[in-house]
Amino acid sequence: MINYWTGKVWKIMNHKLFDHTILRADADSASVKKVCDEAKEYGFMSVCVNGYYTGYAAKQLEGTGVKVCTVVGFPLGQMSARAKAAETAIAVEDGAGEIDMVINVAALKDKLYDVVLEDIKEVKKACGSALLKVIIEACLLTDEEKVKACQLAKEAGADFVKTSTGFSRAGAKTEDVKLMRSVVGTTMGVKASGGIRDKETAEAMVKAGADRLGTSATTVICI
Repeated sequence: MINYWTGKVWKIMNHKLFDHTILRADADSASVKKVCDEAKEYGFMSVCVNGYYTGYAAKQLEGTGVKVCTVVGFPLGQMSARAKAAETAIAVEDGAGEIDMVINVAALKDKLYDVVLEDIKEVKKACGSALLKVIIEACLLTDEEKVKACQLAKEAGADFVKTSTGFSRAGAKTEDVKLMRSVVGTTMGVKASGGIRDKETAEAMVKAGADRLGTSATTVICI
């Protein structure tokens, strides 16, 4: 895997830090096209979409170097590992180069660690060559649970851990990014997502250890 973490604070104007995100339930095709056009103009790492728009976004971004990032098990993570794996396989077939999956938070809280591990492994297997980010939904977890979630993601072979869906009680916090980075070390990426709407917040997340940022306010941040 590629080690995106360099041990240095990236300049916030490095546009490859960003997954330009559009996950609203009411997002229409014109809205998704606008986000894809912005991603091409700025040179963002990816456009993050729901599964329905994977193929559409892939066509919009073809040949540009901007990847499609598709969310899986989103936003609750409360479905079977088989369902997540099937969703992943379809997304990859439709053109996704990255997958952001939500863990089974309930299983983690019940200390059913084998269930959580298998859940991530099944998705990782279905990813093929696509990069896998594991959303731990940090706002719902104790620090001990955050550590365990990161350890399981690492054991399962995921490429990144990610703070949040942006659809729960709270989004990314710098203290969570620092904790996650301390657990996964330099061999995995850390993505901060949820509530990142300005340059100051983005810079704080990078300084805390994030090497990818997910936000719908990307163009505002990069002005």
